[in-house]
Amino acid sequence: MDVKVSKFFDSIGSFFTGGDQLPWCDRDIILGCEREVAEAANGATDELQQESIMRLSWSLVHSKQPDDVQRGIAMLEESLVNPGSPLQKREKLYLLAVGKYRSGDYPRSRQHLERCLEIAPDWRQALTLKKTVEDKIAKDGVIGIGIAATAVGLVAGGIAAALARKK
Repeated sequence: MDVKVSKFFDSIGSFFTGGDQLPWCDRDIILGCEREVAEAANGATDELQQESIMRLSWSLVHSKQPDDVQRGIAMLEESLVNPGSPLQKREKLYLLAVGKYRSGDYPRSRQHLERCLEIAPDWRQALTLKKTVEDKIAKDGVIGIGIAATAVGLVAGGIAAALARKK
């Protein structure tokens, strides 16, 4: 019985926290990637510059700081103007989806994942994130319905109380 109760409370906790499996990136890694981009700008090949920019984009969208995430999104959106190979485009779309997910824009995250899966339909990483995004959208909808139902109940209760006082 204790196991069932524990599982119930764990499921409620994960319902409200989201529980995604995406890694987080700390400030030190971001600073290292920024230094790498700056060094690559001083005479490195285009390929090396692009690789260092992708590492910086990855670290930014995986940051706990919303400003970093937004900066990573902006870098990725700019880089999609000339995405390169299909593999590079897939990676950029995935990272953009991660950034949108982290910033709470779940519908846009799902759109980027769908575009990513058009390129690589069986890519597990994108499929896993898409399921997480869709679960989050569903949970947000359930919570929104609950809030709306509560508000309607309070208003109806207030009206019923006011009518009862009149009589």
